[in-house]
Amino acid sequence: MRTIDPDKHAARRAAILAAARHCFARKGFHQTSTAAICAQAGMSPGNLFHYFPTKQAIIAAIVDQEGGETAAYFAGAQDSADAYGALLDFMDLVLALAADADFAGLTLEIAAEAMRDMDIAVRVARNDACLRGGLQTLLEEAAARSQIDAALDPAQTASWLAALIDGIFNRVAVDPDYTPLAQRASLHQLLARFLRPALP
Repeated sequence: MRTIDPDKHAARRAAILAAARHCFARKGFHQTSTAAICAQAGMSPGNLFHYFPTKQAIIAAIVDQEGGETAAYFAGAQDSADAYGALLDFMDLVLALAADADFAGLTLEIAAEAMRDMDIAVRVARNDACLRGGLQTLLEEAAARSQIDAALDPAQTASWLAALIDGIFNRVAVDPDYTPLAQRASLHQLLARFLRPALP
């Protein structure tokens, strides 16, 4: 039996997901054919189905991939001595991702698919819990270090920040004049007034 090189397998799988993300962001999940993904990835349908048996499996893998990236980010941020600064850095990353047309389009596609597909909904809910949990941990650390107002409820505040993140991506979708990266200064000011009112 032919042995599988795990590094080559992982690299090929990642290439398929990158191609699919590109296609899905531009045409949507249901308007994108597996043939289009194969063309973008430069492989035959038989080769693609060796890695992913269905298009839905590709969508699920993309959602899981995003959840893994979020978890990895917050795992690294927990070691920061400046938890408030780490929170601002994450929000800056959100603005950068929202400015990426492919990422922004895919984010909205995933949200819409979660309304139609229970499996995707479960995965999206898991990712959302990871996001809110990571934000909550940063808020708790910042409060413990007197970097933000300790009177704020960390869980509720994390939920409000998650809602703000959702709103940034929705604003990109409905307002062609909205430029996320140009909002950095005002976003930082908004967060400072929300999170640090008790500080001089």
